[in-house]
Amino acid sequence: MVQDAVPASRILDYFRGGFEHTAWRLETRREYAADQSSEEYQQFLQGVAPPLDDGGPWFTNARAQTAEGRRIERVRLVDEPPTDNQRYLLATTPSNLAAGEDIRYLYRSEAGALGIPDGDFWLFDSRTLARFNWTDADRRMELTTDPEQVLRACQVRDAAWHHALRYEDFIGQVPSPM
Repeated sequence: MVQDAVPASRILDYFRGGFEHTAWRLETRREYAADQSSEEYQQFLQGVAPPLDDGGPWFTNARAQTAEGRRIERVRLVDEPPTDNQRYLLATTPSNLAAGEDIRYLYRSEAGALGIPDGDFWLFDSRTLARFNWTDADRRMELTTDPEQVLRACQVRDAAWHHALRYEDFIGQVPSPM
């Protein structure tokens, strides 16, 4: 049962009051339009390293949430070799880590062998599942508390988290993100 459907651009609003303990994300896409439309991304493609972002709204909120003891965690799937967008995310990960997030990486081939589905989602407090609908023109985020769907997301989280590598360990295995 879908509880709510909100534009994906409002995810930050949900983070300000939508979880008590943990927010966990699976990122499976090879490309994200929001990244690719930014000037920073275009500069990255020209060889300019992204600056450490410590003042943007996402990072400010992440610091506030993690300072209060909440966890924000992600597993990002990466191709071999990584796409330009995946390399960009690798290059910008230090900003997320500095804000208190824990981001880990898993090769797509390994994720496939583990049965991890190809679809982005957030899992809040192991109770609310937020799936992104990238085909919808509004790129909506569909929220549900359906026990069966939430349980499956928890199983995916546990498998991905167990096999994923911390950024510090993963970055040494890939060619320079620049």
